[in-house]
Amino acid sequence: MKTMLKLALMAGAAWSATAVTAIAQEAAPAPGANAAPMVEELIVTARRREETLKDVPVAVSAYGAEKLERIGAGDITTLQQTTPNLTLQIARGSNSTVIAFIRGVGQQDPLWGFEPGVGLYVDDVYIARPQGAVLDVYDVDRIEVLRGPQGTLYGRNTIGGAIKYVTRKITGEPEFNIKGTIGSYNEHNEIASVKGKLSDQLGLSLAFAKYDHDGYGKNLNTGAEHYDKDVLSSRATLEFTPTDQLFFRLSGDYLKDNSNPRHGHRETPAIAFGGALIPGGSPPADVYDTNAGSGDYNQVITKGVSLLGEWTLNDALTFKSISAYRSGSTNGTIDFDELPGAYLDVPAHYNDHQFSQEFQLVYSSDRMQGVAGVYYMSATAAGAFDTVVSQANTTTATSGWVDTESWAAFADVSYDLTEKLSLSVGGRYTKDDKTGHVYRQNFTGIRSPLFGNSVAVPGLLRSNFTNSKDFEKFTPRVSLRYKFDDERTGYVSYSQGFKSGGFDMRGDVVLTPDTVNGYEPETVDTVEGGLKGTFFDRRLSLNSAIFYSKYKDQQVTLQTPVGASIASQVMNVGRSHMYGLELEGVAVLTHALSANFSLGYVKAKYDEYLALDLTQVPPVKRDFADSRVFQNTPEWVGNVGLNWTTDLGDRGSVTVTPMASYRGDFSMFEAPSVLDQKAYWLYDANITWASPDGGLKVILQGKNLSDERYRVGGYNFPNGATGVFANSVSAFYGPPRTYSVTVAAKF
Repeated sequence: MKTMLKLALMAGAAWSATAVTAIAQEAAPAPGANAAPMVEELIVTARRREETLKDVPVAVSAYGAEKLERIGAGDITTLQQTTPNLTLQIARGSNSTVIAFIRGVGQQDPLWGFEPGVGLYVDDVYIARPQGAVLDVYDVDRIEVLRGPQGTLYGRNTIGGAIKYVTRKITGEPEFNIKGTIGSYNEHNEIASVKGKLSDQLGLSLAFAKYDHDGYGKNLNTGAEHYDKDVLSSRATLEFTPTDQLFFRLSGDYLKDNSNPRHGHRETPAIAFGGALIPGGSPPADVYDTNAGSGDYNQVITKGVSLLGEWTLNDALTFKSISAYRSGSTNGTIDFDELPGAYLDVPAHYNDHQFSQEFQLVYSSDRMQGVAGVYYMSATAAGAFDTVVSQANTTTATSGWVDTESWAAFADVSYDLTEKLSLSVGGRYTKDDKTGHVYRQNFTGIRSPLFGNSVAVPGLLRSNFTNSKDFEKFTPRVSLRYKFDDERTGYVSYSQGFKSGGFDMRGDVVLTPDTVNGYEPETVDTVEGGLKGTFFDRRLSLNSAIFYSKYKDQQVTLQTPVGASIASQVMNVGRSHMYGLELEGVAVLTHALSANFSLGYVKAKYDEYLALDLTQVPPVKRDFADSRVFQNTPEWVGNVGLNWTTDLGDRGSVTVTPMASYRGDFSMFEAPSVLDQKAYWLYDANITWASPDGGLKVILQGKNLSDERYRVGGYNFPNGATGVFANSVSAFYGPPRTYSVTVAAKF
């Protein structure tokens, strides 16, 4: 009852402004119809069909290409600053691996075989692995962030939500775009694209991007750049329209990331076995510096091809086919100890590939709209890594793979019961077959035969098993939408999300024998209500939502030091609940000035957290709920920005966009630690000059103007009973203050 009361109070707080505004609009005289500036109407495809944002009974944040440019979105992680209750960051120890959380649901561990809780889609193709998924923003039409379970329409691993990256379609006359950027830390980026119709039936699009900057810091041991960027990305698309009823789109993409590995920053003094301070083991003064000695080589390659086919059967029915293949490989190293010696080093390599096929039937009539379809995916993810502990002269070698075959059938139908009231009903049946193999063995020596040390002496075989499991689930969704008038709608919904179980690729049979049985699926049930609309003759838009979620059989990854080894546990720890609110808005104050704002609140609490207490011999399971918190989930986040444009006549126009973003306290892990991040603000600003025809732009950009130092990830291996890990506590930081100048031209 107390939780529901809090939720009701928050709903009143979030919606009172909307109600007051609606009353004020009715009471105030409307400004001149021709003179009044208006909020732009947004079109999204959150339900796999085009709708205005206010008509979608889903909490959605939508970003068009122009808005992405205004907020200075170099890659998709910028969306964290402006989207309520979203965590979207570069994963610890990487340059292009993404981690995502929405409303407390996600997954920080990017290891092969462990799947994310927020789905990422590029042109409706699911990206199964997070490596190479920090997508740079170029040649994009829009990005949509869908919050809450989206399993009915988007399927796999969307229990937290989904992020849709939609590239530009080919229309009109040939168009050539070039963009160049120079900035702090020797930043120099080059982006070029060409697209257009080659004939009435054939269109071609080519896009290329190269991103480079020096490191924000240095590897003080090797002299290499640290936190640098060296990324090459390209896309090609061919569109074919042989008849008015048929459309085909063939797309391919390629990304290579040659940036140096991010080893992080040591946060605590290095302490050797026996308790002595390791010479040179003090934390570097600059948080972007490191003393790591495990190597400076890192490379990530991802590539894919997809084919979309659309057949318009009649005015009401359209058949779609989406076929896609993707693959990726990663070679690198993580130096957990941040020291020249191999106190806790992990060289690693991953590879994966996936094939997916989806068929859809989209229906639209005056009173009914809907989509139904089937989905199939076959995927393999594999990898290997060494855990090198030089003080014990031991290496633990780990390798394995997991094969996944997934089948699903889904449908979502909306029906207008009256002119104002609509009912949507959907469901998805999913069946996953998984087979996993895990190998883990001790070796005497520095590195194992997996990473070139052929003379390492084999020791205890810790794991060598293969197992298979099936997981299946039906997940429903139902919503009611009420149209108050042409400008305002409200909705209530219930949805369920499902993420299948699997096998811990670090599983250690010696320490945790039950690991051979794998872990079970997790589910999220969410009740949501929202109010969307525009006011004051469309000079103000407000989109709000409140939600309450029950999280069951929650999957959590734990790595716990045990002697000279590290015990990994992927466990279904139990139950939790989350509730909160989200508010987004745009206010057009004058023809020249507008404001954007967002606010997110989420309260997440464990009701049960059953995990092994490895301090006991033998380990016993107990409830840690009172001492555990949600990771990467601040209670409060917010953003406010202004957009002021002045017309210079024949000399073009100037637009100034300052922005401030707030992120509250949050924990890096379920167990609070010294790595937890305190609340902070980020301040950004853009100044854009555009020529009268918009064909030429010059953009001055400043990011993190207050030069805030804030953590985005970390590893926590403090000295235990043996001290063999050199008290390795390290953190990874967001970018410092940077400035840049961009020149963009369109021909």
